[in-house]
Amino acid sequence: MTDDLWQAGCERLAAALPEQQFNTWIRPLPPAECVSDGPDGVVLCLKAPNRFKLDWIRSQYAGRIEQALSDIAGKPVRLDLVLALREAGGPEAGPRASGVVLQTASTAGTAAAHATTAGPRPLAALLPAGSPSAPALAGSAVAEAEPAASAREPRAPAAPAATRHKLNPALTFDTLVAGRANQMARTAALHVAGAPGQMYNPLFIYGGVGLGKTHLVHAVGNALLKDRPDARVLYLHAEQFISDVVRNYQRKTFDELKAKYHSLDLLLIDDVQFFAGKERTQEEFFNAFEALLAKRAHIIMTSDTYPKGLPDIDERLTSRFDAGLTVAIEPPELEMRVAILIAKARAEGAEMPEDVAFFIAKNVRANVRELEGALRKVLAYARFSHKDIHIALAREALRDLLSIQNRQISVENIQKTVADFYKIKVADMYSKKRPASIARPRQIAMYLAKDMTKKSLPEIGELFGGRDHTTVLHAVRKIGEERSRNSELNQQLHVLEQTLKA
Repeated sequence: MTDDLWQAGCERLAAALPEQQFNTWIRPLPPAECVSDGPDGVVLCLKAPNRFKLDWIRSQYAGRIEQALSDIAGKPVRLDLVLALREAGGPEAGPRASGVVLQTASTAGTAAAHATTAGPRPLAALLPAGSPSAPALAGSAVAEAEPAASAREPRAPAAPAATRHKLNPALTFDTLVAGRANQMARTAALHVAGAPGQMYNPLFIYGGVGLGKTHLVHAVGNALLKDRPDARVLYLHAEQFISDVVRNYQRKTFDELKAKYHSLDLLLIDDVQFFAGKERTQEEFFNAFEALLAKRAHIIMTSDTYPKGLPDIDERLTSRFDAGLTVAIEPPELEMRVAILIAKARAEGAEMPEDVAFFIAKNVRANVRELEGALRKVLAYARFSHKDIHIALAREALRDLLSIQNRQISVENIQKTVADFYKIKVADMYSKKRPASIARPRQIAMYLAKDMTKKSLPEIGELFGGRDHTTVLHAVRKIGEERSRNSELNQQLHVLEQTLKA
């Protein structure tokens, strides 16, 4: 009965979950085992290959799995999620191999069941081989992961952790505030942290300054090291790689450079746009890139723009950057900025009232870094003055910042900045020309004029060649709606806003 129950539950989950989620998180799990099956319910022992996957399945899917199985069984079904232990130098070992189960989600009653049961009763495999409802992509990738790891050459003695990987332990997935702006990038990073070398390799994350790209790559490295402390992980800025190339070029010691980079399990490199114009650096990075991918190590890169937009970078590099998964991190929306402020304040041991967080978030919109700077000013002001945090105090603490924000930005300056950005004439902003190459920048300029100045719609229309206020309103609504769903446009507007505020 339990075999049929588990198979039916998996089939239901395969139909209910998005295919990518099912293939990534559910299908690769090893066969489940029955701990107990009585009139009061069923307990199934489900093993995860590492702690990251265990935590993710517990938080995201355990309730849904239990509900599906309970509906099918007609009685309560509970999962006992455990971490599959590994024997030193060997493949993963479950209860049969090691005689030990590390309990992570079970109760005392389940522990007793483990102790008194003669041995776990194996269930059928998660899904029948060749089932059309579950393509083999994720399963085969995970199945091959352990043999690949065990076949690696013996490792040299590791350097102290702090000098080996250069990661900031405070930058984790737990401390990263999630929102629409970073949702796709965060999800991809979680996949990489759970199964490095399998999917999304390389992972290329791009976005403006201070949006959380560095936090995200550190989070992946920290998550992997938590699961595999012996993993060879290295974080560095692109300029550090350039310095290494220059130093080894001067000393003619390129074997040392290869030994450092080609042996990694995970390479995290920030701001690859700094490779522009540096041919020898690009050549050495290409060699490292190819060597790491050949050994199924993972590479995560960040940049201020998407791969094809990188100037003076060899095409063979940009094509490889774009061969895995390219995702953008966008400027955070208002609600996300509020959540970031509240979370960061709590991390500093302070409670941020929601109305104050909204006040700050509405006035600081550029990026997360500026948001954190504003928060530090408010918290310091409150501590030094021995006052509670409220809007009046925040306004006083940020008076210099607010005076800059409130400084009048002229429509004429917006028109010139947008015209320069899109390489059209300023005169086109108020001309009657209507080709898309001119009309769209004009609409963007109208949107920014409404957002960044105190001009009314009729006043803005007048400054754009005497256009009716309904034309301006249409442009504002159109660009605003497109911004919410077009990451490339959102990125362009973010750059324009920062340029205008500088």
